[in-house]
Amino acid sequence: MISNLLAARLLISVSLAFHIMFAVFGMVMPLFMAISEGLWLKTKKDVYLLLAKRWAKGTAVMFAIGAVSGTIVSFELGLLWPKFMAFAGPIIGMPFSLEGFAFFLEAIFLGIYLYGWKKVSPAIHLASGIIVFICAMMSGVFIVTVNGWMNTPSGFTLIDGVVTHIDPFAAMWNPSAFTEILHMLIAAIAALAFAVAGIHAYKMRNDPKNLFHRKAFAIVVIIAWIASILQVISGDMSGKHVAQTQPIKFAALEGHFKTEHGAPLNIFGIPDEKNGVTRFAIRIPYGLSLLAYNHLDAEVKGLNDFPQDERPPVAITHIAFQLMILLGFFMFGVSLIGLMMLIRFKRIPDNPWYLRLMVWTTPMGFIALQAGWVVTEVGRQPWIIQKIMRTRDAVTTMPGLAIPLIAFTLLYIFLSVVVFYILRKQVSESPQVINE
Repeated sequence: MISNLLAARLLISVSLAFHIMFAVFGMVMPLFMAISEGLWLKTKKDVYLLLAKRWAKGTAVMFAIGAVSGTIVSFELGLLWPKFMAFAGPIIGMPFSLEGFAFFLEAIFLGIYLYGWKKVSPAIHLASGIIVFICAMMSGVFIVTVNGWMNTPSGFTLIDGVVTHIDPFAAMWNPSAFTEILHMLIAAIAALAFAVAGIHAYKMRNDPKNLFHRKAFAIVVIIAWIASILQVISGDMSGKHVAQTQPIKFAALEGHFKTEHGAPLNIFGIPDEKNGVTRFAIRIPYGLSLLAYNHLDAEVKGLNDFPQDERPPVAITHIAFQLMILLGFFMFGVSLIGLMMLIRFKRIPDNPWYLRLMVWTTPMGFIALQAGWVVTEVGRQPWIIQKIMRTRDAVTTMPGLAIPLIAFTLLYIFLSVVVFYILRKQVSESPQVINE
């Protein structure tokens, strides 16, 4: 029979995996619609107005479903992890409340945007779209600060197991907050931009003269390129931060078992925890020391130096990390090619082979995003709060968690099917625009 701990972890994992997909749409799509409306106001070309209204519909759908899935997650935190919430609630209550405030502001201005086309001035209407984007991104910021706090808890004093001297601002802006926020927001923008660009690239291959797809592709592909390049920089910052603050997680995600100076970097490979080695890996001499500490001879702690009961599941963490890196660098490479072609030919590339490349990248950002969250959450195990509370000590004692696990999984599958149907219909019914 499935244990409470396993059922709770599976349930929260499934909920977060689905919610993050909907949340990213709701966070980033307002950027596309605001840019489109701005271009319409500047150029008076109706194709940009069509794009703005089409992307606004997508934003509304994802906002509604994201609200449902987010509400479920918030309930699950209290129901599945009551000891965690009892301990952490007074410390991290502020970012949760601020996220709620940002969510309500987003809802208000999204209403103005959707129903105010002829009721408010163009400047106010555009401003409302920009505010929707800002509020959506701030919701993500506040939630990610909580995850950062779980990785590097701060802003309180612990005396004999009792929390005292709480500083909610210090807790919210914990040591991991900046790097996690930067990495997550760029990842969200890259994931959706590549997905939307890939869809319009596919439509352009079949309908090359349709300006609706050409203009949409031109807007989102530049955003995708910029985000993927910035993500490499933020990823390097995140890796160095993890090496300093969570050395066990860093060793696990790199499949690094032996403490050594001038540590090699493992590319791919399968960790063998029993024998303390990562098999079949491509090893780059001195690469890990340079990556972690900017020094070829720096010492990097290996998993063998840490207690067995404090190590995360190494194989899952390492493979998820390698998948994230592989997809990230593929999108980075596609972006560099696109930018070089833009600089050389002074136009957005529409070559069939490049459009095919963009189609291949359509799911990659979201797969990398999910893999990144596996690295973050599984890599912190066995702790729910790093070095303070173990996951097994935070779980509820309520029996029968297998039932809600099955029920919520089916609910999310149903929501995903509905969303896929709606978006597919919206894409397939895209308008024909030949003249600007």
